[in-house]
Amino acid sequence: MAGVEGRVVIVTGAGGGLGRQHALLLASRGAKVVVNDLGGKRDGTGAGSQMADQVVTEIEEAGGAAAANYDDVATEEGGAAVVQTALDVFGQVDGVVNNAGILRDGTFHKMEYAAWDAVLKVHLYGTYNVTRAAWPHFREQSFGRVVMTTSTSGLYGNFGQTNYGAAKLGMVGLMNTLALEGKKYSIGANAVAPIAATRMTEDIFDEASLEKFDPAYVSPLVAHLCSEEMTDSGQIILAGGGNYARVAFSQSAGASFEDIPTPDAIAEQWDTITDMDGASLGMPFSG
Repeated sequence: MAGVEGRVVIVTGAGGGLGRQHALLLASRGAKVVVNDLGGKRDGTGAGSQMADQVVTEIEEAGGAAAANYDDVATEEGGAAVVQTALDVFGQVDGVVNNAGILRDGTFHKMEYAAWDAVLKVHLYGTYNVTRAAWPHFREQSFGRVVMTTSTSGLYGNFGQTNYGAAKLGMVGLMNTLALEGKKYSIGANAVAPIAATRMTEDIFDEASLEKFDPAYVSPLVAHLCSEEMTDSGQIILAGGGNYARVAFSQSAGASFEDIPTPDAIAEQWDTITDMDGASLGMPFSG
């Protein structure tokens, strides 16, 4: 199997946690990895080169190939610079793992615009910025792999994470369309919903859960999604603690009306409209 051998893969937010594990595994499988990390704190403040440099050192000492990048994916210029690093150092770009993220939690009642904006900029805009810069190269070479890092907070909601959840589900919406637009050019776009003990989740997991939810469990899935053999696109895969499962949206059979219904008629059929028995995947009803 070719896997990712010889491919150039960008991993954003790869200075620690999930991104570091992704970068190390991809490199061990023969990929040339661009290790992007701004080097800031969990809330996105601060910057530095040490985190990315350390991961590059680990990869090179193990016999792999890697290059560090410290640009901010939250800006268009930063996203373009990340991809340019891949082109300058390795001459091509074959995959993007959109992993960079920050947290600024708070209930919606207390959510300030700055916290909303910062999280959307890193997660959703950051994913757009890097992927958009890589997309012309994917099309030209008729190959590309895009991995989104979504979250159960976006798929199902989580108290105090309106900004994070909105950004993470937004990434799924982006993935859905990229999967359609990329098919002609053999570009795959998929999403991972990780459950892992990292700096981002350090206040969630207790001591007993740290080993069980080692981020290393998520990385084999990411490597598979970046591989040449991966031909599926538009998939969401939940991964954590050794468990892997597809998540998909489904639609009920619903209720139909010959004429424009009244609100009372909708109320009368509410149980039928919301009954998920016999639900189907995808979008069977087009209006």
